[in-house]
Amino acid sequence: MLTFLIASNNAHKHQELREIFTLHGLSSADVKLIVPREVGITIDPEENADTYAGNALIKARAFANEPNRQPDWLVLADDSGLEVDALKGRPGLLSARYHKAAPNGDGCTELLRELMGVPPAHRQARFRAVLALIDTTGQEYLFEGVCEGSIGDRQRGTGGFGFDPVFAVDADPADRHMAELPSAEKHRISHRGLAMTHLIKNLGAT
Repeated sequence: MLTFLIASNNAHKHQELREIFTLHGLSSADVKLIVPREVGITIDPEENADTYAGNALIKARAFANEPNRQPDWLVLADDSGLEVDALKGRPGLLSARYHKAAPNGDGCTELLRELMGVPPAHRQARFRAVLALIDTTGQEYLFEGVCEGSIGDRQRGTGGFGFDPVFAVDADPADRHMAELPSAEKHRISHRGLAMTHLIKNLGAT
């Protein structure tokens, strides 16, 4: 069995990771995910790098050095963001902060406001995720996933989190928003799902 300490306090990410491992045929008998609070880890490292990879490594290294991390646990961290072409790549690395700074914490409504009047042909966007994995020897690995799409003119769907309700997925023939996709469909095409697919394929080499 592989045991991962998840370097995140985000419950949505914990759930997505469990679902993605299951989608790849890895059950609780194969993979165990440790949530920080379960083992008394409460740190919240400052993410001040200028790349997704840099931020993911900041988190992974901080959690890997925690005294409560057991030597046989791998550490898994991610950093992700939404890049909107019409906003010159914003909010990007600051996606989480964008939500927090928006009125009522509603980043989706704020994003739609910023893009008001921008025609559909110029609303291209993408989700990008980078996973950082530190193995039991201290070796570091990075895996990236990108999901191309565009920003719709309104929120749709009740699934997912973050910007999912406003993100229309290019790879979906029905032109659904990310928040409208069943979780299994989402994880096959999402940025985090694609990055995890690369990671899982390489687990045997770590």
